[in-house]
Amino acid sequence: MSETEVSGQRVLPLVVRIERAAPPRRTDALEAAALAVLTLLDDPRAADGGEWAEEVKAWETLGIRKVVRRARGAEWRRVLDLPGITVTSGTAEVRVHPPVPLDDWPRDLSRLQVSGTDLTDPEEPGPAPDGDALLWVNPTLEMSAGKTMAQVGHAAQLAWWGSDEAARRSWRERGLACAVRTAEAGRWAGLTGSGLPTVRDAGFTEIAPGSCTVVADAPWLRGGGFRPAASGPLRSA
Repeated sequence: MSETEVSGQRVLPLVVRIERAAPPRRTDALEAAALAVLTLLDDPRAADGGEWAEEVKAWETLGIRKVVRRARGAEWRRVLDLPGITVTSGTAEVRVHPPVPLDDWPRDLSRLQVSGTDLTDPEEPGPAPDGDALLWVNPTLEMSAGKTMAQVGHAAQLAWWGSDEAARRSWRERGLACAVRTAEAGRWAGLTGSGLPTVRDAGFTEIAPGSCTVVADAPWLRGGGFRPAASGPLRSA
């Protein structure tokens, strides 16, 4: 990759709040990450003419890379002072910021730790609600919570791109609800061959390039809903 490509590349920062005494549940954090990405994409500031439109367009043009960092205490309070949106899902709080240059992060974001972000569920999450978008995680890959948050964020974005205006309106009325579950091995094999939006990792961290990480499923996607033309390395055709 040339210096020009690196300097022009943008990433979407996601910050998960992890207080030492009360960390969020893993599934809650994953679902909050998906919701954060969808909320930003649906925000008027990201639309044509909005104050974040230029950054979002530049980011989507070169790919939809996302980086998850963690914060607590004063770090989290400083994050809240930066432009962005905070969402809550269960025990988790995630803040999404407009895309930033890969090599020029705001100081209060760049100083946050990115590696070692891991979380657990005290018990297995229950069945996903009927009718919601469902993001299925590959059961054969070992990924940290931070890595998985980025991957479900990609899958939510592919699902958004694959939804027509009627589907988006209905999804919006449901609060952009998005459940995340790990697929059983037999189900995963069927999902990857189903034609549903599938995330294939670029291989920057943790796993091999081209690995299928998450499949986005929803009634309107299975129903042959609108699929835009492929654009960018992570868009589903």
